[in-house]
Amino acid sequence: MGERRRKFWGWGVEGEGPSPEQQAGIAKTLAERFGGAELAPTPPPRLEDVALPKPRLRPPPALAAICSAAPYDRAGHTYGKSFRDVVRGRAGDFAPAPDFVAFPRDEEEVAALLDWCSDANAAAIPYGGGSSVVGGVEAAVGDGYAGAVSLDLGHLDRVLEIDRVSRAARIQAGVLGPALEDQLRPHGLTLRHYPQSFEFSSLGGWIATRSGGHYATTYTHIEDFLESLRAVTPRGVVETRRLPGSGAGPSPDRLFVGSEGILGVIVEAWMRLQDRPTFRAQASVRFGGEGGFLAGARAVRTISQAGLHPANCRLLDAREAETSGAAAGDAAVLILGFESADHPLDPWMDRALEIARDAGGEAPEGAGRTKRSDAAPREGAAGAWRNAFLNAPYLRDALVGMGVVSETFETAITWDRFEAFHTEVMHATREAVQQVCGAGQVACRFTHVYPDGPAPYYSVIAPGRRGSLLEMWADVKAAASEALIEAGGTITHHHAVGRDHRPWYDEQRPTLFAEALRAAKRDLDPARILNPGVLIDP
Repeated sequence: MGERRRKFWGWGVEGEGPSPEQQAGIAKTLAERFGGAELAPTPPPRLEDVALPKPRLRPPPALAAICSAAPYDRAGHTYGKSFRDVVRGRAGDFAPAPDFVAFPRDEEEVAALLDWCSDANAAAIPYGGGSSVVGGVEAAVGDGYAGAVSLDLGHLDRVLEIDRVSRAARIQAGVLGPALEDQLRPHGLTLRHYPQSFEFSSLGGWIATRSGGHYATTYTHIEDFLESLRAVTPRGVVETRRLPGSGAGPSPDRLFVGSEGILGVIVEAWMRLQDRPTFRAQASVRFGGEGGFLAGARAVRTISQAGLHPANCRLLDAREAETSGAAAGDAAVLILGFESADHPLDPWMDRALEIARDAGGEAPEGAGRTKRSDAAPREGAAGAWRNAFLNAPYLRDALVGMGVVSETFETAITWDRFEAFHTEVMHATREAVQQVCGAGQVACRFTHVYPDGPAPYYSVIAPGRRGSLLEMWADVKAAASEALIEAGGTITHHHAVGRDHRPWYDEQRPTLFAEALRAAKRDLDPARILNPGVLIDP
């Protein structure tokens, strides 16, 4: 069998996702839900029909062997995987395509590419797995550059060293999630960081975008696992000292965590690991009635403040639970999970379920008993939600092909402001969906929870008009983004800023901090070649 080839226009690999028959069924269901909207699947684009712009640059002879201007490589590195990206990709619009794609094999070649880009006034776009949903890897750099190069780090894909005593590993930044876990598994270790993009995202990308992962509490972001990192900048290499913790001034790691490729190219990192979990406990709790979601939220707050630290604590509102198959649409559902490599989990689960029942939740007696297993559960509400979660990107691509507006936005807010915040954001988003699309649904779930507040994740599905999808998406996204910023939330909890969130990030970010970030960029990237337009204007 040949190697699976990734789609050049959307999520995942060619041939995967809903079948034509399944797409037709989904279109029929949504058409009925949206009052008879005309939704019909259309075929994806073919590479031979795509007209790419003529390259403005050629790589220097010394680097030509690691560079490609092949249509598949250029098209596949044009966009990330946001709704806006998939709409343009399906339409065959690859106007922002990089002039060529570079595949450095080691740190020295990364440095050589940055040197050449600085001399040639070529924008350099670091590229890990290309899973950005915020315009973070798009080579839309304007006319101030001679061209643009996509720096694909896919060859830097090895675990270089394992410290079993300290339970850590030195890992190259280009490794994708599955390959990373495959290399750690023989040692009985895991990074245990599973963002939704896990299959097609890289360690360096997780660090550069402050990725949120598997854990709903405690270890929520990639920096929780970071011991040290090494980055190549146009001025030279920055390597931080490997330590379990330090109080020596501002953290140099934090300068690059969340920097989204504007300061340097992360090439490797020492990461804290864990023993692979072998004890698991999983349960789901129903919160029925009109106020079920808010009752569930109060239960989640108490659980998060009780120091129980569940690995999974996802609260789905009734619409989200119905869409994922976790419930019939008549109740909010709380999915609870605990895991450990050391001990059974019954006391923790028992206390969490007690809290949930005290808040009005319903869970069968004896639910959530500890099981010995090194695999995630696949049955019940938890299994249904997990499958829907992993398949969501494929479904989103299919929805685009039907002419459906589909968007997600995530944020975080403190508990004292949550209920008012949620009411305002839902109202503004529903109103925008109704005005722009005429019908549609808005759902919410919690992806992560903290003792001081949740991270709500909102999903929009609405009928669109072919030819106007991007404008409709932009109007809905702007209304939702403005509402959550005005109500005091963050423009992103774990999706990053990129280009799509810049207007609202500019509002959220302190002015003096923006000036300090620009100063850091001037020092590390004097020719301002790295990912221009992301986070700040260079």
